This record gives sequence, structure tokens and C-alpha cells, in this order.
Amino acid sequence: MKNILIAIIATLSINVVYAQKSIETVEIQTSAVCDMCKETIEKEMAFTKGVTAAELNVKTAILTVSYKTNKTTLEDIRAAINDVGYDADDSPATKEAYENLHGCCK
Repeated sequence: MKNILIAIIATLSINVVYAQKSIETVEIQTSAVCDMCKETIEKEMAFTKGVTAAELNVKTAILTVSYKTNKTTLEDIRAAINDVGYDADDSPATKEAYENLHGCCK
């Protein structure tokens, strides 16, 4: 019984260590131009699976994103940004989403 308990604890410890190592931080160049853009993108990132933190620097239009690599991919994050109307690195915004942006965000 003791050996089983020790094995379970060891397995859980390994899983915790692995989960901690699977967080990556990236910088994504966006087409954001104002504080409304910042709010829209950061709100979308808050609801994007696997994203743990996101902050947009409006002056540089660079979005810094931390995410769990076992839950999402960089491509999925770029697609989420595109789906709310903004370019993400070399990935362009969807036309329909761009058209729905506020005038100052275009």
C-alpha cells in the first residue's frame, strides 16, 4: 500500500513539473492602433483556450502572450487575433472581422 501511494505521489509530481515547463511566451506584431484595439485583443486573449496572460503595447502594437503549449498553438492564437479583425505577424485579419471594427481601429 505504501509503495502504491509513493508511486501516485511521484506521478503527480512529475505531471506538475511538466505542466509548469509547458508555458511559452511570444511576441506578436499586430495591426492595433489605439486603446480600443488593446481592449478588444486582450479580451479575446482572455477567452482563448490555453492563454495565461496577454498584454498589448499600443505604441509598438506588439502583443506579448503567455500560453500553455499543451493547450494551444501559436497558429491558434494568431487565428483568434485575426478573427477579431487584426493582423497577427504575417497572418492577415479576416475581411469580415476587419469591416466590423470601430472606425478608429481600421
